[in-house]
Amino acid sequence: MAKKSAGLLMYRTQNHHLEVLLVHSGGPYWANRRWQAWTIPKGEIAPGEDTFEAAKREFWEETGQAPIGDFRPLQPVRQAGGKLVFAWAFEGNFNPATLHSNTFVLEWPPHSGVLKEFPEVDQAAWFELEEAKKRIIKAQGQFLDELVQVLGQVPST
Repeated sequence: MAKKSAGLLMYRTQNHHLEVLLVHSGGPYWANRRWQAWTIPKGEIAPGEDTFEAAKREFWEETGQAPIGDFRPLQPVRQAGGKLVFAWAFEGNFNPATLHSNTFVLEWPPHSGVLKEFPEVDQAAWFELEEAKKRIIKAQGQFLDELVQVLGQVPST
């Protein structure tokens, strides 16, 4: 059975351009990856947990900010590894300098017996759509395309 994740796609308008908030996964496996390595703030859905509540929890855990807004459901996407990702879009603002992410422990280097702590998310940034499409995990690019459709047009200030 494929894993399921849920997350939120925050967007804003800056200088008449639509921007989206993406995060970069922390830890050694993602450290040097910049292209198709960013994601919406998301995480696994706990057994029995409501999908939308999981999305809001994960956003808070990965950014340190409670999500507030008018949430619009997006169509789920299946990533290359089989994980099904559910998402909601909402308009908001976030200062990447205030990023505060949960951490996880990993044996690093592998088979060393040394446990190290890493942030779940090590960076957050706003990107205009064209740049975001280059940076986001390939399957999640569908969320960006759908966001434009859901909004009907690029919102203006």
